Amino acid sequence: MESGGRPSLGQFILLGASSVVTAVLYSVYRQKAQVAQELKGAKRIHLGEDLKSILSEAPGKCVPYAVIEGAVRSVKETLNSQFVENCKGVIQRLTLQEHKMVWNRTTHLWNDCSKIIHQRTNTVPFDLVPHEDSVDMAVRVLKPLDSQDLGLETVYEKFHPSIQSFTDVIGHYISGERPKGIQETEEMLKVGATLTGVGELVLDNNSVRLQPPKQGMQYYLSSQDFDSLLQRQESSVRLWKVLTLVFGFATCAALFFVLRKHYLQRQERLRLRQMEKEFQEHEAQLLSRAKPEDRESLKSACVVCLSNFKSCVFLECGHVCSCAECYRALPEPKRCPICRQEITRVIPLFNS
Repeated sequence: MESGGRPSLGQFILLGASSVVTAVLYSVYRQKAQVAQELKGAKRIHLGEDLKSILSEAPGKCVPYAVIEGAVRSVKETLNSQFVENCKGVIQRLTLQEHKMVWNRTTHLWNDCSKIIHQRTNTVPFDLVPHEDSVDMAVRVLKPLDSQDLGLETVYEKFHPSIQSFTDVIGHYISGERPKGIQETEEMLKVGATLTGVGELVLDNNSVRLQPPKQGMQYYLSSQDFDSLLQRQESSVRLWKVLTLVFGFATCAALFFVLRKHYLQRQERLRLRQMEKEFQEHEAQLLSRAKPEDRESLKSACVVCLSNFKSCVFLECGHVCSCAECYRALPEPKRCPICRQEITRVIPLFNS
């Protein structure tokens, strides 16, 4: 606390920062909880021959948020892997990622750093079909790259280390960046892979489509089954809830600390005012009872013992209120008997 009992700038910053962090964490928690609740309320539909009849009976021939599981099948052509033979898919993602060591001037340590320098994604139209070959039903998947959890499988990964000469090494140490190499990765959604789709199911012209929901709900195309996907979302909700509670408790504790210190400071000021008032009343009584020749000596008497003369100037407050013996008898840390400010220096007072 600063003088006057007001919170200091550091306390304001602490309270503000903890409040902002708590608000952000709570906002993320609410979003995660809403996503998990919507996912839990999604309608599970079996990919079978009765799918079209279910959609035709639904309002607008549409289920706004549905869960469907099936195998991936290309509509026409497929994508071939550039590195693995006989590996076909409907989505292909090629990534080049640079890895390097960067010197941290604060910690004086080399830190790993990576960034994507090139990425290309190829797609072809594909359907979700039942695992049973006897069932003739297909669901066309639209806008797969808009999904939150695209279940791509890494089919190729190779690290190409950088070749450096002695002069390159010296230059990298001077610049603070040491390249390690390039990592080349190919990911694919293979034909025949099991996929869980969560989105809007629409029946249109005797064909069924799975597309992103229009109500702003999350769109999923995951290699996990629905129960695992839901469990992962609920685990994320619990994590953010714990973080929100921890930072919320820290914010409340900081606020309680500031308010308690402010209350104690206020009580101390009231106590000092009461002591000063009692001292003035007592001094006035002594002056009224004393003889005229003794009044001047009472005004110069020590406020503690009222017997010796005042002989100390307390700094930094500047009060002259105590004798040297009473000053030495003050408990540590020594504080002025008048204002309770800590005494940093004492100057002897000489009366001529």
